Amino acid sequence: MLGIEEQKWLNSLIAGITAKMDWVSEKSRDKIPYTTIDGTHDDRSSCNPSGGTDDGINWWTNGFWGGMMWLMYHETGHEKYKEIAVLSEAKLDQCFEQFYGLHHDVGFMWLPTSVANYKITGNPESRKRALHAANLLAGRFNLAGGFIRAWNDLPSADTRGWAIIDCLFNLPLLYWATEETGDPRFKHIAVAHADMAMTSFVRADGSVNHIVEFDPSSGGIVRTYGGQGFGEGSSWTRGQAWALYGFILSYIHTGKTEYLETAKRVAHYFLANIPEDGVIPIDFRQPSEPKREDDTAAAIAACGLIEIAKIVGAYEKPLYVGAALKLMQALERRSDWTEHSDAIIQKGSSAYSVARHHHPIIYGDFFFMEAAFKMKGNDLYLW
Repeated sequence: MLGIEEQKWLNSLIAGITAKMDWVSEKSRDKIPYTTIDGTHDDRSSCNPSGGTDDGINWWTNGFWGGMMWLMYHETGHEKYKEIAVLSEAKLDQCFEQFYGLHHDVGFMWLPTSVANYKITGNPESRKRALHAANLLAGRFNLAGGFIRAWNDLPSADTRGWAIIDCLFNLPLLYWATEETGDPRFKHIAVAHADMAMTSFVRADGSVNHIVEFDPSSGGIVRTYGGQGFGEGSSWTRGQAWALYGFILSYIHTGKTEYLETAKRVAHYFLANIPEDGVIPIDFRQPSEPKREDDTAAAIAACGLIEIAKIVGAYEKPLYVGAALKLMQALERRSDWTEHSDAIIQKGSSAYSVARHHHPIIYGDFFFMEAAFKMKGNDLYLW
C-alpha cells in the first residue's frame, strides 16, 4: 500500500503511538476520557447518569477509550491494555441500569467495547451487553420515515423526527447482531436507515446534510438543519467523514454496491476540498475567517479512505491511499508526542458554533490510531 519512505514514516508513527499509549494508558486506566483539562484527561465515568440527558457516563464517546485499549492490545499483545478495556466496558453497565439518557449512539459505545471484547475473548457477558444495546438501537427505528431517531427529548427542540448522518456508524451494531444471532430484523433496520440516508442526506455533489427532520407520524421530510456545521446547506466535515466511512461499512456488511458508490461519491467531494496543507476545517463551506479546524474529521476520513482503497481496483487505489496519507501526515505534524498532554490529536472541534475549538477529543486519537494500524495492515476491525 505504501512506498519505502512512506513505510518508514508509518513505522515511526506507530512507534510514537505505542510509546505514548504505554504511559497514557497507565495514567488514565481508571477513567473514561473525553477531552483534556490542562493536558490531563478528564473522566466521564465519574459522572452519574442523569435522567433524560446524554451526559456523564451516558456520553456518546464513552466507548472510544476502551476501543483504543483493544487496538493497543491487538498491536502489542500486552495484557494491561485488555485489563483496562474490560474495566472501561464494565463501567458502562451503569447506563443500562439507569436507562434514561441512552440514545442512538449505543453503537459508538458498545461496538468498540463489548463487541470487541466478545470477538477477541468470547466473553459471554460482553455478547449479552452488545445484544442488549442492539435491541435498544433497533427500538429507536421509525417505520414511517425509515430512520433511527437521533437523540432524546431536548428542551430546545422537538427531536422525535430527527435523524443524523452520524448514525451510519451505529448501524454495524445491528449488522453484527444479525450476524451473531441469525435474526434478520436487525439488518433489515440497518439497511432501511442506510437506504434512507442515501436519498435524504447525500446531495448530488457528494456533500451531506447533518440533520434531517421527518414528520414522525407520516414520515415525510420537514426540513434540514446545519447542526454542528456552519449552517443549513453547508458541509460539516466530520459529517462528511461519517458518511464516507459509514457507507463503506454498510457495503462491507451487505455487499450492496449502491453503498460503495455512495461512499466514493462522498469521498470524491471530500478529496476535492482538502486544503493544500491537509488541515481540515470544521466545515468546507465556512467563512475563511475565523479559521476553525477539526483534526478529528481528518482522522475519520483517513480510515474510510483506506477501507475504500482495499476494495477498489489497482487503478483507483493510489487516489484513496494518497489522500489518506496526506491527512495522516498532516495530523502527525500537529500532534503532541510529549508528556505535556495525555492526548495525541490536539485540534479537534465538536461543532462550528461552540465556544471551544482546537482541543483534544478522544475519538480523534481513536481514529488516528485506527488509521495507522489499517495502513500497517494490522487493523483490528471493530465495526
